[in-house]
Amino acid sequence: MSANPSHTREVKLVRHVRGEIDPGDFNVVETPIPAPGPHEVVVRNSWFRVSISTRLMAQEDAMAAEGIPFPPLKPGDTLADGAIGEVVQAGSACDISVGSFVMHPLGWREHALLHEDDCRLIDCSEPDPAAYLGHGWTAYAALTRAIKVKDGDTVFVTSGAGAIGSMAGQIARLLGATRVVGSTSSDRKARWMQDALGYDAVVTREGGPMIEQLADAAPDGIDVIVDMVGGEQLAAAVKLARDGARGVLLGALTAELNEDKASLQAPVTLDTFHLIFKDMTLRGYSADHSPEAFECWLRDLKTWKREGSIHLPSATFKGIESAITALQDACAGRLTGVVLVEL
Repeated sequence: MSANPSHTREVKLVRHVRGEIDPGDFNVVETPIPAPGPHEVVVRNSWFRVSISTRLMAQEDAMAAEGIPFPPLKPGDTLADGAIGEVVQAGSACDISVGSFVMHPLGWREHALLHEDDCRLIDCSEPDPAAYLGHGWTAYAALTRAIKVKDGDTVFVTSGAGAIGSMAGQIARLLGATRVVGSTSSDRKARWMQDALGYDAVVTREGGPMIEQLADAAPDGIDVIVDMVGGEQLAAAVKLARDGARGVLLGALTAELNEDKASLQAPVTLDTFHLIFKDMTLRGYSADHSPEAFECWLRDLKTWKREGSIHLPSATFKGIESAITALQDACAGRLTGVVLVEL
């Protein structure tokens, strides 16, 4: 591929998603690459992330929703997500030079035209895509900013095989937790979580009543809840929480992975007396509220990787044509770790 091609390929929404992902909802199209303006760059993407939130944003209902953290998609729009790549063209007044590696929000395309302010410089020539595009920094920020893990804590992580959960369990241990329990959808994933990620115990959707499974997995109670699911799992964790327990809510997969229709409604019944009598803290959080945590994450990750104490799990697909399959598999719960497409 030449350094400055005139055309590129990107994935566009053909029609709003109804129910489960249908490959016909999307199309890979060829499009010209505009010349960069004075403060713009053209980036040749090397990797981009595939997130299950794309399914929600591609539904017609998302157009009317309020308070969503991602822009809704309408037919004809190009999909977007985190990406990293090399700058191949730079505008006349741009402070970013050709050859620089950057992280930016315009994945789902082979080349991206961006304002330089929307790019974060990467200080290495061969960046680890899972370190930058994975949700390790989300888990790190949640466990060091939103709430703090203390030595001796028992931590419960829902969706422990997912992009955030696969990192949260490991980071909690590195921050001092002595028992880490996770939840997942199947026995296969549960075994992987224990073997590859070091979870002490894992409860599953197919393993019986959640409250009973969790009571067996955390017999002394729970000090920290890291929740990406909501519903029955969150309610069980609150019931089994110890005095002074802290909970952070990072997602609501009961809504996002609903088989019939992804939604922004994730109802759950909580016994609020538990929150009061146990002096519990339960808060929603986005790592975007703590941008300074990203550099701290990269610093600590470097140390943990050198020590061999952390694993960055990912499911990787090759080529832009594979991106829709990646999204299907992610939304069906068949994958573990962050989902990446390599270009």
